[in-house]
Amino acid sequence: MSASTTDHVGEHTNKTKLLVRRIVAYVVLVLLTIISLLPFIIMIINATRSHPDIQKGFKFVLGSSFGSNFKHVFNNTDIPLLYGLRNSLIVAGCCALLSTYFSALTAYGIHVYDFKLKKFAFAFILVIMMVPAQVSALGFYRFMDSVGLTNNLIPLIVPSIAAPATFFFMKQYMDSSLPLEIVEAARIDGCGEFRTFNSIVMPILKPAMAVQGIFTFVANWNNYFIPSLIIDQKELKTLPIMVAQLRSADFLKFDLGQVYMMIFVAIIPVVVVYLALSKFIIRGVALGSVKG
Repeated sequence: MSASTTDHVGEHTNKTKLLVRRIVAYVVLVLLTIISLLPFIIMIINATRSHPDIQKGFKFVLGSSFGSNFKHVFNNTDIPLLYGLRNSLIVAGCCALLSTYFSALTAYGIHVYDFKLKKFAFAFILVIMMVPAQVSALGFYRFMDSVGLTNNLIPLIVPSIAAPATFFFMKQYMDSSLPLEIVEAARIDGCGEFRTFNSIVMPILKPAMAVQGIFTFVANWNNYFIPSLIIDQKELKTLPIMVAQLRSADFLKFDLGQVYMMIFVAIIPVVVVYLALSKFIIRGVALGSVKG
């Protein structure tokens, strides 16, 4: 067998192996996509079915009760869904804005300035990141009660300014994407510190801030634990509390069709926010995870 024939056979073998690998990769990706989308498909289908129909078992067929479920959910006076949407949008939106901005500002201070306790401050913030919210929940509730801020959305918004995980992501992103020479050039040109951050640094941080904005929005949109401690008033409850309240109703009022419909309505704003900012996610995560 000549050398050219051997090379041709080897090239053909390599192409076959590459094709097999691609087929396996695509099959795995398709399976993972189906697994990821299956809960959403089940939720959407069950939102169109009645409670007795859902109890009979799941079917991959749309029901005819979408309109009635939608009407019952929005006309339920015990669980005012429109108020829940409003409250969740206010809390999640404000938390996303405050958390991303002030976390980026804190990371900017740690990244740009040199001071004696710089390493200690960075380590201290990371230690706080490891403390779960449940540890301080009782003290937080008692403090809010003592200052008269229960049944108020302020305790759900203002503490989000201190977000160690968001700070850490921003700090890593700055290490990889924000040269100090840019800040020094702005100072030489007479630009103030806040103007430098707002006009020069923030456009550079836009992908990272978009990613963390999405994560923070979703986390606060789905937050149940702290709002359930603070909020008792019906008109101030957020959507997770209302979903839990609807699920825990007595058997005479329990309706799985309404539960799935409320969950369906609850995820729509999250999907909209994700689609609006999705172009930044891959770029922001990739740059924020690589230093240097």
